[in-house]
Amino acid sequence: MTSPTPPQANVPPALGWLLAVPALLGALITLVLPTAQTIWLSFQSGGVLRESAYVGTANYSELLGGGDFWRALGFTLSLTVIPLLVAVVVGPLLALALDRAGTWPRRAGRVVLSLAVVAFSPVAVAGAWLRGAMPHASGLVTLAEGLREPATAPGTFRLIVAAATFGVVCALAVIAFLPALRGGTPGPATLVVAVLVALAVVAVGLQTFSFGLVLTRGGPQRATETLAGLQYDYAFRLAEFGPGASVAALTGVILGVLGIVATVVAVAARLRITLAPRTTSQDEIGTPYPQGTGTPHPYGTGIPHPQGTGMPHPHGTGAPHPQGTGSPQSHGTGAPAAQEAGAPVPVPVRDKTGAPPPAPPASAGMAVAGVVALVLVVAIALVLTWPWMDGVLASPATPAGTLTAQINTWVPAVAGAVVSVGVAYLAALGIGGLRPLGRASEWLLLLFAPWLFAGPGPLAVANWQNVHNLGLIDSFPALIPPLLISVPALLVLTLLCKGLAERAGGDFFGGVLLPSLPMAGILAGAVALMNAHDLLWPMLVVQKPDLFTTPVAQVNQLAGYTATTPDVGAATPLAVVAVVLAALVAAQLLYLDRLAIRTNSSHVRTPPA
Repeated sequence: MTSPTPPQANVPPALGWLLAVPALLGALITLVLPTAQTIWLSFQSGGVLRESAYVGTANYSELLGGGDFWRALGFTLSLTVIPLLVAVVVGPLLALALDRAGTWPRRAGRVVLSLAVVAFSPVAVAGAWLRGAMPHASGLVTLAEGLREPATAPGTFRLIVAAATFGVVCALAVIAFLPALRGGTPGPATLVVAVLVALAVVAVGLQTFSFGLVLTRGGPQRATETLAGLQYDYAFRLAEFGPGASVAALTGVILGVLGIVATVVAVAARLRITLAPRTTSQDEIGTPYPQGTGTPHPYGTGIPHPQGTGMPHPHGTGAPHPQGTGSPQSHGTGAPAAQEAGAPVPVPVRDKTGAPPPAPPASAGMAVAGVVALVLVVAIALVLTWPWMDGVLASPATPAGTLTAQINTWVPAVAGAVVSVGVAYLAALGIGGLRPLGRASEWLLLLFAPWLFAGPGPLAVANWQNVHNLGLIDSFPALIPPLLISVPALLVLTLLCKGLAERAGGDFFGGVLLPSLPMAGILAGAVALMNAHDLLWPMLVVQKPDLFTTPVAQVNQLAGYTATTPDVGAATPLAVVAVVLAALVAAQLLYLDRLAIRTNSSHVRTPPA
């Protein structure tokens, strides 16, 4: 079965091309050209301190022929092993437990796990672990003492990264897997989501920078140097753009392959995201609706039939079944004897919106199992993040927490998110909602796929050179992330607009645009969080203390040893946490909990007999 090409009665599909133009221009300016510039720089020697000269492939020969690159690559990949297991094992198991536990355990799990996403700041968390190397340290944080010796530093670094990221990786995995479990037959959609999550974890791990810079700066004796750290050392510490751009280009190739594979998997599986209507499900009511024979009504007591007033009810006496008169599932003439005898018969039901029917009511055993699983995971996360929580309680007042630092952090972060996600949203409406190429429209995402997982690191050398040439170094505008389009947001929003368009019946405004707007806002908030906690880009473009963002100010404090303990609480001030957490909880309960991810192999979930 292939997904239908939805009719668009009130908006011409050609408008889809027009909506995609800003994304294509944004990708050309901030992705394609900086990538080409990075490749060109990788064939040169020199940098800021001396004149550049073309050297061909000498940088690559030296890099690939030596041990630094391969050691950094191997160590960086090793950092992804435990987070990968958490994402593809713990995450889906917890999501399954919460999904089967019923509405309120599932929603409680979403709310609790949201805190891990809101409060996670790589620089702050890494800084908290450094407290273990201070006198009179005790508890789990003393694990950081192993970072002092070359023999123990790599293993210690891996354990700290795994502990520090457990909560946020688990939370994001659950957010990804829950819609797949609620989209019908869970197997196909869950498998596709698992592949995408695994690729994303590896790609993010390959760009690890903040932990390396804060914890060890690549030492001792380069035992913990990551790919991003190696690139930073070459390009900005040694001012050798050629070798630094070579590392960036090789990293970009790996990320590009991962992005293309992820996009092909999503498009080939015809992945789509649907939005369930605002109805009250069985597990919220607890009382099945009698359908004459005792079969539970899939839409709960008092909920009107999804096909509207005046439409034949599929289970009404003598009413024609939507699959045709005389169907074995019909309750009219010719029904099986079991139905005539009053035996309940499960009937697959799909409403006209294309959304799956609600899940069956959860048993007490499943509810208990879901709550126990949530408590266990949260307990483990609390233990592993205690160094950060303890550090927040002991945080002194420093310049990292001032109003100026917060403005420098959040204003550029939000501005960059609004622009990049806004451009992606327009393209998603065009590609996924209006579908200018019909069923093949999603393949247009391949144009953006090489940059699906690319963060600021692989393009940092080229972008820094461009900002320097424009004379914007040490200026507030330079703090705005140099991306005009968020490719991850483009992928998610396109799949959502595609799913909405299939059920919209030609109503583009009410069926696609309005229902997808909340997701655009949610993704803009997520990108703003990532921008605010980024260390690499603001550290490259500002040197004046009055322009420092919070992560840069924290690193400056740690490097200068100006305080007895790191100010790990500056990155997550209470006011910001409260506002973001409230917004995320509302999004989880009112919108994200209604999402369902489906593939062509997914079948609509049916209520039990």
